Amino acid sequence: MITAQDETRRLAIADYQVVGREPESDLQSLVQLAAMVCGVSTAVINIIDDRYQHQVAAVGFEPGVCSREDSMCAVVFQEPGSVVVADARVDPRFSANPFVTGEIGLVRFYASSPLITPEGIPIGTICVFDEEVGNLDHEQGRALDVLAHQIVDVLELRRMTRVLGESNEQLAQFAGQVSHDLRNPLMALSGFIELASDSPEMANAPEAAKSLLRAEAAADRMATMISDLLDYARSGGTRPRRADVDLAEIVGAAVEDLDATLAATGSTVVVDTPHDVAGDATLLRVLLQNLIANAVKFTAASGREPHIEVRSSLITGGWHITVDDNGPGIPVDQRDRVFGLMERGSAHSVAGLGIGLSTCKRIVEGHGGRIGIEDSPLGGTRFWVVLPAS
Repeated sequence: MITAQDETRRLAIADYQVVGREPESDLQSLVQLAAMVCGVSTAVINIIDDRYQHQVAAVGFEPGVCSREDSMCAVVFQEPGSVVVADARVDPRFSANPFVTGEIGLVRFYASSPLITPEGIPIGTICVFDEEVGNLDHEQGRALDVLAHQIVDVLELRRMTRVLGESNEQLAQFAGQVSHDLRNPLMALSGFIELASDSPEMANAPEAAKSLLRAEAAADRMATMISDLLDYARSGGTRPRRADVDLAEIVGAAVEDLDATLAATGSTVVVDTPHDVAGDATLLRVLLQNLIANAVKFTAASGREPHIEVRSSLITGGWHITVDDNGPGIPVDQRDRVFGLMERGSAHSVAGLGIGLSTCKRIVEGHGGRIGIEDSPLGGTRFWVVLPAS
């Protein structure tokens, strides 16, 4: 009858996806190291469920599967600490075991250390044995315990890598759906703008025609941004594409997209960015647009008329970019926290989900750079970004 512990163990083992596969090189290396350290010719990593012992990596023999009833390790793997038996023939736990009596094997010396998951679930052992009577000294016993921990670390790393891959795949699918949902209304908007631009009435309304041209350019930039961000999401957060880009042009495009917000808040933006930088133009525009919009939003919310300064300078091995504002500032104890996903500063009355700065941090770190916050000479907040040249 399967117990709750057996079911929990079965689920933990299934989560590692190691049973029924060819021995992996990293596990094989660890089991070889166990044999060398313990001075024996045979060693094995056993995964034990409610019915079977699965030998997932071994040295000295071909790994296989046996029933749990025949397993020596199944007798002790749920007990804390390692087990060392000089001669299994005189140990009542193992003397009648088929691996000892000759029915399956002629094990004499036996030692094992349990494999315990981070949740405290025993799932098997690292086991060394020999057909000659033997023993382990204190250091060899400690080494076997360390190798048991290392095996679990390898299994955990594999599991987390697989989960992250699945998460990135889901993110890419979500990004694709969002991209599709955004493109349709954007295409409709572009179509209406084009129809309005071609209208005969526009010949007598030069200011309106100019505004429509700006709207059309903004829609085109938005379409490019959606496409590029979708590609970035599908890449799983790998390094962005790098090319020489005009920083002044990027900041200009970001300011242009924020024109309505800047006008509504009476904001002024001073731009002094005379450098070409190495990076992904679309992502850098998202970065700077987020930082400028953030500065405007929180400064205006404090009752001040926003004044923003965006500057760049050359530094050894890269560029230093700053976005300064005259807003209320960010307390020192919140400056790391605000970069977390869904985290926000103390001004909770300001609209937003707390995603923008998390996106900024990801973009900068994706470029191999750093981002931080300090006090601004304008009296508010300075966001600084360091981008490496290579």
